[in-house]
Amino acid sequence: MRFATWEAGGAVSAGVVSDAGLHPLPEGTTVLDLVRAGLPAALAAGEEALRGPAVPLDAVRLLPPLEAPTVRDFVAFEEHVEGVRKAIDGVAGVVAEWYQAPTFYFTNPYALVGAHDDVAVPPGSQRFDFELEVAVVVGRDGASLTPEQAREHVFGYTVLNDWSARDLQAREMRVNLGPAKGKDSATTLGPWLVTADELEPHRDDEGFLALDMRVSVNGTEVGQDLLSNMGWPFEELISYASRGTQVRAGDVLGSGTCGNGGCLAELWGRRGEAAPPPLQPGDVVEMTVEGIGTVRNRVVAGVDLPPVRAARPRPRTRTRPT
Repeated sequence: MRFATWEAGGAVSAGVVSDAGLHPLPEGTTVLDLVRAGLPAALAAGEEALRGPAVPLDAVRLLPPLEAPTVRDFVAFEEHVEGVRKAIDGVAGVVAEWYQAPTFYFTNPYALVGAHDDVAVPPGSQRFDFELEVAVVVGRDGASLTPEQAREHVFGYTVLNDWSARDLQAREMRVNLGPAKGKDSATTLGPWLVTADELEPHRDDEGFLALDMRVSVNGTEVGQDLLSNMGWPFEELISYASRGTQVRAGDVLGSGTCGNGGCLAELWGRRGEAAPPPLQPGDVVEMTVEGIGTVRNRVVAGVDLPPVRAARPRPRTRTRPT
């Protein structure tokens, strides 16, 4: 089943997606409410909604499928790390620590954008980029979960575009903290949230979801990969995220960027030049993941802000003036 959130006429609604359109849930019910109620209850609510009338898809603005309490983004594709490390750090190869455990950062849950929203270039960035990912949505609270337990905590999946200001990110990473402003301006989620049961037929013999992933810029395909090329399956990412702490229903965990052109920076690192060039206002980025759907965002000019002030020289005084 596919759950969506949309805006029409100033009102926000949630419902179920069918070939006929969008079938609203009872007024006031959100997709996050359904996730917290659990998958069986959500599926029952969805079946009830499907009996009602449908709103045409082209009559609404799709919003992110749910208001995520937290958003973690992993870096689970080895091929992506190989290419993008050269573009960001100037060093080839994959660090040994990447293989030892999944790595993630927390990104900005207030910056989620819908499947067809415009996305502004972050202030001060000249090297704007996309990142093609799939996100898993946690369906039950848990702590220190085993991977086997974590599989039972999966509610569903959605497409994630982790928009990235590569020049801002490069500066931040040299301080060994972040990424922060290089990543927090926008994250696309959409077009809807597909429940886990729908994608089980795509699971391969090693437990990975073998979904085709593609991204194009202005109609030209620049990347294609399989989701099953992840270094760890989603249940291991959830398990690691919960290690010594909690995950809660509605939390979003990104797979990290796929390889083979899943972002521009990977290609820049491999080719030694910015080709294709960084995104510019007017560019349209379209991503399609098999079994989930398509998101399509147009890049627009961002806010023009003054440069950030540099730090003052370190003061030497150790006592207050008398």
